[in-house]
Amino acid sequence: MGTTSRTKAEQRRETMAALTAEGRRMFGRDGFAAVNLNEVARAAGVTKGALYHHFGSKTGLFRAVVEQVQRDVADRVAAAADAEADPWSQLVAGCQAFLAAGSDPEVQRIMLVDGPTVLGWQEWRAMDEASSVQHLTEALTSLIKDGTLSQQPVAPLTRLLSGAMNETALWLAQSADPADRVDASAALTRLLEGIRLVPPGVGSQAAQHGHARAE
Repeated sequence: MGTTSRTKAEQRRETMAALTAEGRRMFGRDGFAAVNLNEVARAAGVTKGALYHHFGSKTGLFRAVVEQVQRDVADRVAAAADAEADPWSQLVAGCQAFLAAGSDPEVQRIMLVDGPTVLGWQEWRAMDEASSVQHLTEALTSLIKDGTLSQQPVAPLTRLLSGAMNETALWLAQSADPADRVDASAALTRLLEGIRLVPPGVGSQAAQHGHARAE
Protein backbone atom coordinates (compact mmCIF):
# COMPACT_ATOMS: atom_id res chain seq x y z
CA MET A 1 0.00 0.00 0.00
CA GLY A 2 2.86 2.34 0.74
CA THR A 3 4.21 2.02 -2.79
CA THR A 4 0.77 2.53 -4.34
CA SER A 5 0.09 5.57 -2.17
CA ARG A 6 3.44 7.09 -3.04
CA THR A 7 2.87 6.51 -6.74
CA LYS A 8 -0.51 8.20 -6.59
CA ALA A 9 1.04 11.15 -4.79
CA GLU A 10 3.73 11.40 -7.46
CA GLN A 11 1.13 11.22 -10.22
CA ARG A 12 -0.86 13.95 -8.52
CA ARG A 13 2.20 16.22 -8.30
CA GLU A 14 3.09 15.53 -11.93
CA THR A 15 -0.44 16.32 -13.10
CA MET A 16 -0.59 19.54 -11.09
CA ALA A 17 2.87 20.56 -12.32
CA ALA A 18 1.87 19.94 -15.96
CA LEU A 19 -1.36 21.92 -15.58
CA THR A 20 0.42 24.76 -13.81
CA ALA A 21 3.11 24.89 -16.49
CA GLU A 22 0.58 25.01 -19.32
CA GLY A 23 -1.58 27.46 -17.43
CA ARG A 24 1.40 29.71 -16.86
CA ARG A 25 2.34 29.61 -20.53
CA MET A 26 -1.18 30.46 -21.69
CA PHE A 27 -1.99 33.02 -18.98
CA GLY A 28 1.31 34.76 -19.71
CA ARG A 29 0.74 34.74 -23.44
CA ASP A 30 -2.98 35.42 -23.75
CA GLY A 31 -4.11 36.87 -20.43
CA PHE A 32 -6.56 35.36 -17.96
CA ALA A 33 -9.77 36.22 -19.81
CA ALA A 34 -8.70 34.62 -23.11
CA VAL A 35 -7.50 31.28 -21.69
CA ASN A 36 -9.67 28.24 -22.38
CA LEU A 37 -9.45 25.46 -19.80
CA ASN A 38 -10.08 22.77 -22.41
CA GLU A 39 -6.92 23.91 -24.19
CA VAL A 40 -4.94 23.95 -20.95
CA ALA A 41 -6.02 20.41 -20.07
CA ARG A 42 -5.37 19.12 -23.58
CA ALA A 43 -1.89 20.66 -23.67
CA ALA A 44 -1.12 19.11 -20.27
CA GLY A 45 -2.31 15.71 -21.47
CA VAL A 46 -5.15 15.37 -18.96
CA THR A 47 -8.91 15.78 -18.92
CA LYS A 48 -10.71 18.97 -18.01
CA GLY A 49 -12.22 17.03 -15.12
CA ALA A 50 -8.73 16.41 -13.75
CA LEU A 51 -8.05 20.13 -13.91
CA TYR A 52 -11.20 20.88 -11.91
CA HIS A 53 -10.35 18.08 -9.49
CA HIS A 54 -6.96 19.59 -8.65
CA PHE A 55 -7.68 23.32 -8.88
CA GLY A 56 -11.45 23.69 -8.61
CA SER A 57 -11.79 26.43 -11.22
CA LYS A 58 -9.98 28.61 -13.70
CA THR A 59 -9.31 31.08 -10.90
CA GLY A 60 -7.89 28.27 -8.77
CA LEU A 61 -5.42 27.36 -11.50
CA PHE A 62 -4.53 31.01 -12.00
CA ARG A 63 -3.94 31.41 -8.26
CA ALA A 64 -1.44 28.55 -8.35
CA VAL A 65 0.29 30.15 -11.32
CA VAL A 66 0.52 33.55 -9.60
CA GLU A 67 2.02 31.90 -6.51
CA GLN A 68 4.61 30.17 -8.69
CA VAL A 69 5.50 33.37 -10.54
CA GLN A 70 5.82 35.30 -7.27
CA ARG A 71 8.10 32.61 -5.86
CA ASP A 72 10.22 32.73 -9.01
CA VAL A 73 10.54 36.52 -8.77
CA ALA A 74 11.46 36.22 -5.08
CA ASP A 75 14.11 33.65 -6.03
CA ARG A 76 15.55 36.02 -8.64
CA VAL A 77 15.70 38.79 -6.06
CA ALA A 78 17.37 36.51 -3.51
CA ALA A 79 19.91 35.24 -6.07
CA ALA A 80 20.85 38.79 -7.08
CA ALA A 81 21.25 39.78 -3.44
CA ASP A 82 23.28 36.69 -2.54
CA ALA A 83 25.76 37.52 -5.31
CA GLU A 84 26.79 40.68 -3.45
CA ALA A 85 29.26 40.80 -0.59
CA ASP A 86 27.77 43.36 1.81
CA PRO A 87 24.22 43.92 3.11
CA TRP A 88 23.75 47.32 1.46
CA SER A 89 24.80 46.07 -1.97
CA GLN A 90 22.52 43.09 -1.43
CA LEU A 91 19.54 45.38 -0.83
CA VAL A 92 20.23 47.49 -3.91
CA ALA A 93 20.84 44.45 -6.12
CA GLY A 94 17.69 42.75 -4.86
CA CYS A 95 15.52 45.81 -5.48
CA GLN A 96 16.97 46.28 -8.95
CA ALA A 97 16.35 42.58 -9.67
CA PHE A 98 12.70 43.05 -8.75
CA LEU A 99 12.33 45.85 -11.29
CA ALA A 100 14.16 43.77 -13.89
CA ALA A 101 11.83 40.83 -13.27
CA GLY A 102 8.90 43.14 -13.86
CA SER A 103 10.19 43.70 -17.38
CA ASP A 104 9.49 40.04 -18.21
CA PRO A 105 6.24 40.01 -20.26
CA GLU A 106 5.04 36.85 -18.51
CA VAL A 107 5.61 38.36 -15.07
CA GLN A 108 3.96 41.59 -16.16
CA ARG A 109 0.81 39.90 -17.41
CA ILE A 110 0.38 37.30 -14.67
CA MET A 111 1.69 38.97 -11.53
CA LEU A 112 1.23 42.68 -12.14
CA VAL A 113 -1.69 43.11 -14.53
CA ASP A 114 -4.08 40.16 -14.16
CA GLY A 115 -3.08 39.12 -10.62
CA PRO A 116 -4.66 41.99 -8.66
CA THR A 117 -7.67 42.10 -11.00
CA VAL A 118 -8.53 38.40 -10.97
CA LEU A 119 -7.68 37.58 -7.35
CA GLY A 120 -8.59 40.90 -5.80
CA TRP A 121 -6.23 43.39 -4.22
CA GLN A 122 -6.33 41.92 -0.71
CA GLU A 123 -5.48 38.36 -1.75
CA TRP A 124 -2.82 39.56 -4.17
CA ARG A 125 -1.22 41.67 -1.42
CA ALA A 126 -1.26 38.72 0.99
CA MET A 127 0.58 36.62 -1.58
CA ASP A 128 3.07 39.42 -2.17
CA GLU A 129 3.64 39.65 1.59
CA ALA A 130 4.58 35.97 1.69
CA SER A 131 7.19 36.34 -1.05
CA SER A 132 8.91 39.60 -1.97
CA VAL A 133 7.92 41.57 1.12
CA GLN A 134 9.40 38.94 3.41
CA HIS A 135 12.81 39.21 1.74
CA LEU A 136 12.69 43.01 1.84
CA THR A 137 11.78 42.99 5.52
CA GLU A 138 14.73 40.75 6.35
CA ALA A 139 17.15 42.93 4.37
CA LEU A 140 15.98 46.19 5.95
CA THR A 141 16.01 44.68 9.45
CA SER A 142 19.65 43.68 8.97
CA LEU A 143 20.60 47.16 7.74
CA ILE A 144 18.89 48.85 10.68
CA LYS A 145 20.71 46.57 13.10
CA ASP A 146 24.15 47.28 11.60
CA GLY A 147 23.57 51.04 11.52
CA THR A 148 23.41 51.46 7.74
CA LEU A 149 19.84 52.71 8.20
CA SER A 150 18.57 54.78 11.11
CA GLN A 151 16.75 53.10 13.97
CA GLN A 152 13.07 52.95 12.99
CA PRO A 153 10.10 50.57 12.73
CA VAL A 154 10.79 48.27 9.81
CA ALA A 155 7.17 47.56 8.82
CA PRO A 156 6.25 51.01 7.44
CA LEU A 157 9.60 51.37 5.66
CA THR A 158 9.12 47.97 4.04
CA ARG A 159 5.63 48.87 2.80
CA LEU A 160 6.76 52.24 1.47
CA LEU A 161 9.58 50.72 -0.55
CA SER A 162 7.51 47.72 -1.64
CA GLY A 163 4.66 49.96 -2.73
CA ALA A 164 7.01 52.22 -4.67
CA MET A 165 8.60 49.28 -6.47
CA ASN A 166 5.26 47.60 -7.25
CA GLU A 167 3.87 50.84 -8.64
CA THR A 168 7.00 51.39 -10.73
CA ALA A 169 6.87 47.83 -12.03
CA LEU A 170 3.21 48.34 -13.02
CA TRP A 171 4.14 51.55 -14.81
CA LEU A 172 7.00 49.86 -16.64
CA ALA A 173 4.71 46.98 -17.60
CA GLN A 174 2.60 49.44 -19.62
CA SER A 175 5.45 51.52 -21.01
CA ALA A 176 6.82 50.98 -24.50
CA ASP A 177 9.81 53.28 -24.00
CA PRO A 178 13.06 51.40 -23.11
CA ALA A 179 14.42 54.60 -21.57
CA ASP A 180 11.80 54.36 -18.82
CA ARG A 181 13.46 51.18 -17.53
CA VAL A 182 16.83 52.94 -17.30
CA ASP A 183 15.30 56.00 -15.65
CA ALA A 184 13.37 53.88 -13.17
CA SER A 185 16.50 51.97 -12.19
CA ALA A 186 18.40 55.21 -11.61
CA ALA A 187 15.52 56.68 -9.61
CA LEU A 188 15.37 53.56 -7.45
CA THR A 189 19.08 53.84 -6.68
CA ARG A 190 18.66 57.50 -5.69
CA LEU A 191 15.67 56.62 -3.52
CA LEU A 192 17.61 53.93 -1.66
CA GLU A 193 20.66 56.17 -1.23
CA GLY A 194 18.36 58.78 0.26
CA ILE A 195 17.50 56.57 3.25
CA ARG A 196 21.06 55.44 3.87
CA LEU A 197 22.93 57.00 6.78
CA VAL A 198 26.28 58.65 6.09
CA PRO A 199 28.96 56.23 7.37
CA PRO A 200 30.42 57.25 10.76
CA GLY A 201 33.19 59.83 10.44
CA VAL A 202 32.51 60.76 6.84
CA GLY A 203 30.54 63.87 7.66
CA SER A 204 33.12 65.22 10.12
CA GLN A 205 35.98 64.39 7.75
CA ALA A 206 34.26 66.24 4.94
CA ALA A 207 33.69 69.24 7.19
CA GLN A 208 37.35 69.26 8.26
CA HIS A 209 38.48 69.03 4.65
CA GLY A 210 36.24 71.94 3.68
CA HIS A 211 37.54 74.00 6.64
CA ALA A 212 41.16 73.29 5.65
CA ARG A 213 40.49 74.42 2.08
CA ALA A 214 38.85 77.60 3.34
CA GLU A 215 41.97 78.44 5.36
